[in-house]
Amino acid sequence: MGIFGRKTTDDDTATATGVVTPELAALTGDYTIDPSHTTIGFVARHAMVTNVKGSFQEFEGTLHLDGTNPANSTASLDIKMDSIETGSADRDGHLKSADFFKTDEFPTMTFRSTKAEALGGDDYRITGDLEILGTTKEISIDLEFNGAAKDPFGNERVGFEGKAEILRSEWGLTWNAALETGGVLVSDKIKLNFDISAIRNA
Repeated sequence: MGIFGRKTTDDDTATATGVVTPELAALTGDYTIDPSHTTIGFVARHAMVTNVKGSFQEFEGTLHLDGTNPANSTASLDIKMDSIETGSADRDGHLKSADFFKTDEFPTMTFRSTKAEALGGDDYRITGDLEILGTTKEISIDLEFNGAAKDPFGNERVGFEGKAEILRSEWGLTWNAALETGGVLVSDKIKLNFDISAIRNA
């Protein structure tokens, strides 16, 4: 069952008519992303032969979920670029430098949604503006709704997994090095991965 609607059955015409079930409508509200149970990661191809994975350790974000109309749902995310971690201090330092993210000049990466869609079942797509290095480009993130639950501390939680692909050069991230065997050290295509847990606001 999806958060914004579900497939029509003989007894339920939620998607077809816009009528939603009580449990879906009950999820409508404002949520705050829980950083301690959320991962915002990325994958880049290194030297044409392997993948390097990284993540950001400091960020904050909000969701507004509308269980009756997905178009009214929104998402906002602010990421501290200095919190990047890839498992190598030298590589992290290089990524923070003027060759890549210029974190002294551009300390934050932001995402602001502009559109939300239900794709069927538990699948959704959210489109919005991603700003890196002062450049803003539109991206779409495919999401899977993992469910909703109340944790032992009384928090009402929702969970999503998401993925997207971008070309870093579109945001001015063009540093690279040629390989003797052909190709380049760092791929232009970057895969973004999101594992999100959000708590409903009181």
